[in-house]
Amino acid sequence: MKAVRLEDGAIRIREVDVPVPGADEALVRITAAGVCHSDLHLARSDWAGIQTDTIGHEAIGVVEALGPGADRFVKVGDRVILGLGGMGGGYWCGACEFCLSGRPRFCRLTKGVLGTFAERFAAYAPGLVTLPDSIGDDEAPLACGGLTAYGAVKKLQKFQVQPGRPVAVVGAAGGLGHYAVQLATAFGYEVVGVDVGEERLDFVKSLGARLAVDANDALDVIRREFGGVDASLVFAARLSGFDLGFKALRPSGVFVAVGLPPTRDGEFSINPWELIGKDAVVASSAVGNVQDMRELIVLASAGRVRSHISRRAKMSELESVFDDLEAGRYVGRAVLTDLAD
Repeated sequence: MKAVRLEDGAIRIREVDVPVPGADEALVRITAAGVCHSDLHLARSDWAGIQTDTIGHEAIGVVEALGPGADRFVKVGDRVILGLGGMGGGYWCGACEFCLSGRPRFCRLTKGVLGTFAERFAAYAPGLVTLPDSIGDDEAPLACGGLTAYGAVKKLQKFQVQPGRPVAVVGAAGGLGHYAVQLATAFGYEVVGVDVGEERLDFVKSLGARLAVDANDALDVIRREFGGVDASLVFAARLSGFDLGFKALRPSGVFVAVGLPPTRDGEFSINPWELIGKDAVVASSAVGNVQDMRELIVLASAGRVRSHISRRAKMSELESVFDDLEAGRYVGRAVLTDLAD
C-alpha cells in the first residue's frame, strides 16, 4: 500500500506493507484524511525534540479487518472516524487515575496516532467512533481540529463562563478556530472572532460570530464594545495571538491556550502584576477523549458544526497543501481524498 514517509525533511510516498491489526486493533481503509497544522509543524521540524517519519492523525475510513478482541468495539464494514487528536488516541490503559478521569492522553502507557496519510491504518478499536450516514468524508478533520476546538469550548463551562457572555476566538478563520466559532455560538456565547484580512473576517462572520475584527484593531474594539471579554480561546499559532488574547480579557477572565507556535518563536510571558491585577485564570486545552468525539459527532449530525473544506487534494499533492497552509492561502481545512495517489 502507499503511505507518506518523512525522509531527511522531505515528503516521500512509499510502498509499505499493509499493517496487521493486533489485539484490540482494527484495520481501517482510509477514505479521507484531514491535513492539520500539527502535521505541517512535524513535517517542518518546527517543534524541538519531536521527530517522526510518519504523519497524519485525523481520518475517516471503513473497517476491513479485526484483531483479537476488537469485535467488542466495531465490526467489519463500519465507517469510523479515528485519531482523537493524535495524542492518546492510539492506546490507553483504561484503569489509571487519568484514564478514569477522562484524560487518557496522560496515561503512562498512552500511545498516539500518527500515520493516517496512508491507504490503510491499524487503529486502536476503543478509540474509534462509528459514523451515521449524514457525516460525509469531508468531516475527517473533526477527528482533531473539531475535537480540539470542542474540548476548548467545554473548558468555558468548567470555568463557569456563562452563555450570553462575550468570548474571543483568536485565529477564528483557521483550521481549529472556525470550529470554535460555530461551537461557542451553538453553546450560546457572544463570539468575537479575531483574524486578519477582509476575506477571513467575512468567513468568520458567516460562521455566526457576533463580531469579526481584524487582529490589529481587536483590542480597541473589544474594550470599547465589551470592556474586555469573559474568555479568550487562542488558536493562533503565533505568540502575538497569545498576547492579544490575554490583553483582551476583562477582570476575572479566562485565558485558554490551544495553538502551538513553533519552538523558534520563543516563550509566552505574562507580567505577574497584570496577571494578579486581572485575577485571570490561565488554562490550556488539547484535544479530547472518545466520549467528547461521540458528542461532537452528534452535534455535527444535527448540523450545529461542520468542516469548511477549502482544499481537496491527492496524497501526492501533500507538499503543495502544506505550502498553501503555511502561507495562509485558504480558510478552514484541507482534506486528502485520494490516498492511493
